[in-house]
Amino acid sequence: MIRALNTAATGMASQETNVSTISNNIANVNTVGYKQKRAEFEDLLYETITEAGARSSDTTQYNIGTQIGSGSKVSATRTINQQGAPIITQNAFDFMLNGEGYFGIVDPNGAIKYTRDGAFNVDNQGTIVNKDGYRLFPGIVIPPNTSKVHISESGVVEAYFQNQQEPTSLGTIPVFTFVNPEGLRAEGKNLLGATRSSGQAIQSVAGSENAATINQGSLEASNVSIMNEMTNLIKAQRAYEMNSKVMTIADQMLQTVNNIR
Repeated sequence: MIRALNTAATGMASQETNVSTISNNIANVNTVGYKQKRAEFEDLLYETITEAGARSSDTTQYNIGTQIGSGSKVSATRTINQQGAPIITQNAFDFMLNGEGYFGIVDPNGAIKYTRDGAFNVDNQGTIVNKDGYRLFPGIVIPPNTSKVHISESGVVEAYFQNQQEPTSLGTIPVFTFVNPEGLRAEGKNLLGATRSSGQAIQSVAGSENAATINQGSLEASNVSIMNEMTNLIKAQRAYEMNSKVMTIADQMLQTVNNIR
């Protein structure tokens, strides 16, 4: 009965992590550029009582072995990098990535982080920054006498000045891609960090090869589906309850054994 108690406990711990992952998805349903996380499970070690293929007699062998498992654990929380729905805002500094890739954000330490959140603005110096004031790479400054800003799908930023018909190019916003984007590390504030698993960032021109294009005046909504998350939450709750029931039954069986005189 001790084995059953331990096995059920691992199942409850796994489902607790699963519920935490689901709750984080639901909490971020309105977070711009957020990508759904999925808890993935794997079984734990097995005790082999009878090896399949072992001799059952001098002339026969066991066709099927006997193994008893020891439970499960959460092996990974995978990021589902599906495109979110567009949100049309008509804001000149709202940028949406249509396809694969990330914007580069320069943090206060000078390191480049990555994001799908394209809600930008300009600071008191005219530099394009995110909500926390972190500069959008490579650091584009909008002059004070600008009447209109246009960003092409390839990331070229052009400014129209008063009494001037032809635009002036201010620079280009690149798109960063990764060989394994699922390996990026979430760091909060809608920012991601590169890891050894993700590989080094590949800086590309927007719209070239597999890099996303940039759509001005739009944002990418979270790709979380509330209906799917609620279904997953109910399944996780039922699984947790069943593991709890197993612990109760195993405890009752153990109590019965202890009461034998």
